[in-house]
Amino acid sequence: MSELTVAAGLARGLTDLAVSKGALESELLAAAGIAREDLDDVDNRVPFPKYVMLMRAGQRLSHDPALALHYGETNDMARISVVGLIAYACETMLEAMAQLNRYGRLVVEFDGPKNRFSVEPRDGGLWAVDNRENPNEFPELTESTIARMICGPRRFGVEQIAKAVHVTHKAPAYRDEYARIYRCPVTFESNWNAALLDERWLGHKISVEPRYVFGILTERADALIKELENSKSTRGRVESLLMPILHKGDAGMDAIAEKMGVSRQTLFRQLKAEGMTFEKVLDELRFKLALQYLKAKKVSVNETAYLVGFSEPAAFSRAFKRWTGMSPRDARAVNGGEASRM
Repeated sequence: MSELTVAAGLARGLTDLAVSKGALESELLAAAGIAREDLDDVDNRVPFPKYVMLMRAGQRLSHDPALALHYGETNDMARISVVGLIAYACETMLEAMAQLNRYGRLVVEFDGPKNRFSVEPRDGGLWAVDNRENPNEFPELTESTIARMICGPRRFGVEQIAKAVHVTHKAPAYRDEYARIYRCPVTFESNWNAALLDERWLGHKISVEPRYVFGILTERADALIKELENSKSTRGRVESLLMPILHKGDAGMDAIAEKMGVSRQTLFRQLKAEGMTFEKVLDELRFKLALQYLKAKKVSVNETAYLVGFSEPAAFSRAFKRWTGMSPRDARAVNGGEASRM
């Protein structure tokens, strides 16, 4: 669980709700170990355990034990993630559910299969099943997710998408809130977390946004998914640790291994298993960042050399010519710096 994350937008939305109910923001974030600036970019990632602490602190400081239910009821996902915006650009409710499942990891990473939800026929009905493992360790996520699943479509004119709900956790003291928010029978201590779908609403038209927006948003979501997957690899972790220290010129393998809490030999083996070496990761990162700096034209060639870790501009120029076959000044002049590796 410690390696899982949630979108900063999700944590920020929860923080705003708790504050609106009387919690003090500084006390709330301190209790969760979250810095306010970490929530400024909705696409930033917050460790899952910190989100759990944020929820628990929010319940306590806002005096609302049903905070998770109320978060799912009132929060518009379009305000916290590109995933919610994608739903607004879908043609039908069924397509929106499929896309929310496809990109759900951008909102909340979870322990379990690739797709958190599956749609399964059972007892003559169609059920949306939450496949998260160990759900009772944090039942608030079940509460908020199902509340969002039911209440979100009401913004699209879907009166009631669920005919029944099953949850694996025990009934809380605020079980009456389940009835008010879900508007359907709820079975507690069930053997699964699932909602029985009213199939009449699956073909309901949405298309709040023009269809061309769908392609733009899914392209952005695909890029974020790739970034998230890369961050789980050893290469991704090395790159994330290298970026803030490249300009210091001490981006060595020993320093990165120490930051990762592993030996140099272990880091070598982990990178080798991914078909990489530390030197190649460093070299390719420098190349990528150099292109970005030169394309933006906000810093000079000499400043670019410094920012990507070269102590001498001449050494940077030699490396850049090795990467692209041209000098950094020539690359900057051609197509706004859009050079390619030759």
